[in-house]
Amino acid sequence: MSFSDFLRAIESPALRNVALYWEQARGGRRMPAWKDIKPEAIAPYLAMIWSWKYDRDTDSFTGRLAGEDIIAAFGSNLRDKPMAVFFADWQYDMIFARHRRVVIEPAFAHGTGAVFIHAGRYGQGERIIMPLAADGMLGDGIIGATLYPLPADRLNREASMKYLEVEKVDFFPLD
Repeated sequence: MSFSDFLRAIESPALRNVALYWEQARGGRRMPAWKDIKPEAIAPYLAMIWSWKYDRDTDSFTGRLAGEDIIAAFGSNLRDKPMAVFFADWQYDMIFARHRRVVIEPAFAHGTGAVFIHAGRYGQGERIIMPLAADGMLGDGIIGATLYPLPADRLNREASMKYLEVEKVDFFPLD
């Protein structure tokens, strides 16, 4: 498995374009650095982009960036917040393990299903997570994008619960 396998798994053209930009930004290195990510290059997708810095010494993440759609889904901005605090009431252990796997292995993650159920949102979506590395080799962050269209007929929480598919997440080793 590789980047090409990861790319084939992505259904949304917008998320596929974000992944292709990650691939372009890394150039000849194993992973791009945060400084290689140029907002103007992914301007149409910024609302669904999010990122976390990873500190290996403390084995912890701190929020770096959240687009408008991400802030709206959570009702809060993750910027400069420790992940343990931000997700304290929202399945922190599962989210931390998923993000840590992406940065440490490193790997890509692709998820489909109820992408924001932990935040009380009840619609189907798709998410990608990709590693970052200042030195191009040792992961020190992640960048992700989550597409979350909420169908108008699923606005009622109780009614929408029966239509949800649990988020299915697949990991693809970095090639």
